Amino acid sequence: MTTQSPVLLSAATIRRALGEFQLQVNEQQIIYIQQYMKLLLAWNEKINLTAIRDPLEILYRHFCECMFAAVAVPVENGRLADVGSGAGFPGIPLKIVRPELETMLVESNMKKATFLAEVLRNIELPNTRVLVGRYEELGEEVMPLDYVCSRAVGEFLPLLTWAASERVAAKQVILWIGGRDLDEARRGVDWEWREPIPVPHSLRRYLLVGTRKS
Repeated sequence: MTTQSPVLLSAATIRRALGEFQLQVNEQQIIYIQQYMKLLLAWNEKINLTAIRDPLEILYRHFCECMFAAVAVPVENGRLADVGSGAGFPGIPLKIVRPELETMLVESNMKKATFLAEVLRNIELPNTRVLVGRYEELGEEVMPLDYVCSRAVGEFLPLLTWAASERVAAKQVILWIGGRDLDEARRGVDWEWREPIPVPHSLRRYLLVGTRKS
């Protein structure tokens, strides 16, 4: 029995979808998205990286929603830590669309960290590295940080306390979050919270952006 190769989405499809999120990409960035998605779908047969199997839905839910922060926040140059990176979201899509970012992918699951390392071996993303371990154990290795991002953290308050601590001193936190979790996340007292930014094409999913209080 042979495994079918993942079907690549066309450049036109990728460009059109990203355009719905106010994003413009060049040919090289489209190639990176295609290569990354091909690896994601292939590895997903072996380890559970995403419950989404349809390439078009992966494009919208994982790539478009992550990259949306580049224009909505906006995320520009600086140092970014993606905490609980999993399959690399949001860190790798943000690095693709904002190549000047210095990006750290923090992941404690060894299988997922191995996948992230494989992505970085196949896609040329300078100043990007995988940090294997729990974020709570990190400090001087990551600071100073301009952005702490997370889509998959289970508990918000420990992450927000860590990000605001003197050993991390992140300037901003960006959470991809469901509407039901907004109130809990905004209990983080070290942060000035912006109004939640609705994610296009989603039902009650938001970007929640906080700036660390001085």
